[in-house]
Order: sequence, then structure tokens, then C-alpha cells
Amino acid sequence: MFFWYKFLTYLFYPFAPFYLYFRSLKKKEDSIRYKEKLSKINLPRDEGTLIWFHVASVGEAMSILSLIENCIKEKKIDRILLTSITLSSGKVLEKRFQKNHKVVHQYLPLDVPVLTKKFLEHWKPNISVFIDSEIWPNLILQVSEKKIPLLLINGRITKKTFNRWRLIKSFAKKIFERFDLCIASNKETENFLKILGAKNVKNYGNLKFAQTKNNLDNKLDKSLLKKIENRKIWCAASTHPSEEILCAKSHLKIKKNFDTTLTIIIPRHIDRAIKIKTELSNLNLNVVLYSKLEQLSENTDILIIDSYGESSKFYNISKYVFVGKSLSKALMLNSGQNPIEPARLGCKIFHGPYVNNFVEIYEYLKNLGVTKKINNADELSLSLVEEFKGNEAKNVEISAKIQNYGQNIFNNVIIELKKYI
Repeated sequence: MFFWYKFLTYLFYPFAPFYLYFRSLKKKEDSIRYKEKLSKINLPRDEGTLIWFHVASVGEAMSILSLIENCIKEKKIDRILLTSITLSSGKVLEKRFQKNHKVVHQYLPLDVPVLTKKFLEHWKPNISVFIDSEIWPNLILQVSEKKIPLLLINGRITKKTFNRWRLIKSFAKKIFERFDLCIASNKETENFLKILGAKNVKNYGNLKFAQTKNNLDNKLDKSLLKKIENRKIWCAASTHPSEEILCAKSHLKIKKNFDTTLTIIIPRHIDRAIKIKTELSNLNLNVVLYSKLEQLSENTDILIIDSYGESSKFYNISKYVFVGKSLSKALMLNSGQNPIEPARLGCKIFHGPYVNNFVEIYEYLKNLGVTKKINNADELSLSLVEEFKGNEAKNVEISAKIQNYGQNIFNNVIIELKKYI
């Protein structure tokens, strides 16, 4: 199986530049930096110990900010290489660490042996850390063959993904047995990793519970705060198609009781923002994009966030958050988005019945009394009206409990990571 995978990547190789170029024309790749995915590297590899973290997208990038900040302070580490795949993750990481000369970001090369070999020969990482569910066979085997410590941190394998791996079990074993350490994010993934051939598997909990100081201090601009300070605010986060319409309908019902309501929608994919604005405007709602904030007024019904890395700013000012990808039965097998960030910031979480990918997290938060399951727009609007009537303050005690839980997870992961530094 590995032979055929390697063979197919070589077949793809001559077409790779054209593939990436056309993706850049569609604004799915950086118009200049997409060549990094072909291992065209312009940055030097400085002397000293280099630790390499790889993430796929924004969510995974945000989950390891606390790890990166710890490594920045670690004297034994001279350089931190961050690689990612998506355009949005590159922008977020670049913006976050642009003033720190110890940290460098590059897009990961395509998983073609000639490209991954060139990448590894240039950077010569002393430690490699893959985050979440990023598995690239050619790259992983080359890292292992070079005797570079290979870690999987905050590993997550859904049942759907596990069933796919089981169809090619010998291939899976060849990959997963190469990891020196796998730290699972939940019990289910811990079991799946062991079945798939990983040898050294540990589970301390989901690293996304760990909080960075920067996120705690992530405040909105004072002029914006002044504009909305007297309004009833709730957020709809990580929404998917059809859920924005549902939230808009909930907004209209809530307005019958509280006409100053402001609904903030944070779509999972911000490239849909303009389309969402058009759809909701057709419901006779006053809709404003975050990038056009000067248009915001007391008559604005819905604010759509169309830039990444802003979520925590709005969780800080909202007591209530609906977390998406949880109401569509069509997405049932791959349902749910991670509710940790708003819960950690003291928000009450509303969600639909479909949260298969994050069952353990929702169970933990349910036991703390910070989640409520809803099934439709009517239930969501009724629940929010009741919450607005109660006007309770954020539960600081539960927020602190979640943050302490996250700190314990973080401390355990750091102890494991430092064994390889």
C-alpha cells in the first residue's frame, strides 16, 4: 500500500506547480508564498536547536499557542519552526509571531518524497511535533528514518477516520508505529491509536483547554465597545451553511422581547461571509461585516466576523454562544465543533443534538452545567430570551475551574515534551 501511495505522489509531482498556481488564482493559496509548498525556501536555518510544530489550520494553530509561548521562553530552544497548510492558518500565525525573531512560519511542502526530503535537509529539525490529526505518510517515514524524535500531540482520530485507517491496517501500522510519543486528546483517540499500532500512547485531555495570557487579554477596540455596550449580545460560532439562517430567525424572535439584541455570527469558513450577508439581508435584517465596522450602528441586527483570530474578543463580551455544525442531521457522522474556547471564557454554550466529534468535551462541560442542547430556532430563541431576562453575570468560578483543568493538561504535555528537548 505504501508503495502505491508513494508512486501516486510521484505521478502528481509534475502537475503540482500548476495545481498550486490555480489554487492561488482562486485565493485558496498565498499568491507568493504558495511556492513554499514546493520546498522553495528563502529563510535560513540558524545554528542551534530547532523544534518544529506542524498544524493544518487555524483551530490547531490556536490550540498550541500556549506550547509555543512556553518554547519561546525555553533557553535550550534556539529556533521554532511552525508549518501549516491553510492560507488562514498562515496569516494567523504570521500575525501572531511577526515580532518574535525566534519563531518562523512556512507552509508545509506537499507530501511528495523529493519535496519533503528537501524540506527536512534544509531545516534539520531536532524535534518534530505533529498536532491533532495531521498525518502525511512520506514525510513521517522520512522524519523517522532520519532519527528525528517524532511526536503527535493533542491527537484526535474520529470514528469515521479510524474506520478508514482500518481498511488499510498494515499501512496504518507502518505510519503510527513511527511516532516516539502520541498524546491523545480523548479516550476514544487513545484506544484508536493503540489499535492502529502506536506504541507509546498517553492521554491527559484536550490541550485546547489550556489558556494563553494573550487570549485572556484579547479585548475589543474601545470605540466598538462603546457602540455596543448597552445591547443584548450573543454569538453564533463555527456556523455552517443553513445554521446562519436559523440564527437569523432566532434573532428576529428574540427582538420581540429585546429590541436592542445584537447577534454576532462567526462562520467556520470566513470566505462565506459575503454570501451569508446577502442571505440574511434578504430577511430584512441590517447586516454588517466586521471588515466594514464603520457601518455598524444602533440599528445593526447582525455582525458577521470575516477575519480569523477574532473569536475570543467576542466571547469576552458575550455571555451566550451557540456552537455550530451541531444542528444538521446531514453532518451527523462528522458533527460538532469544539466548544472549549467560549466555555473557558465563561460563556454558556448552546448546541444542537449532533456533536459526535466532541462527545467527551461536551460531557465534561455538561457536568459543569454550562451547556444546553437545543433542537431548532424556536428552542434557541426561547432559551436566549430566558437567559437575557435573568441577566446573570458570567460564572467566574466555573470559568476558573475550566482554566485550572486546562493548566493541568498543559503542565503534563510540557513535561512529556521536555523529555525530548
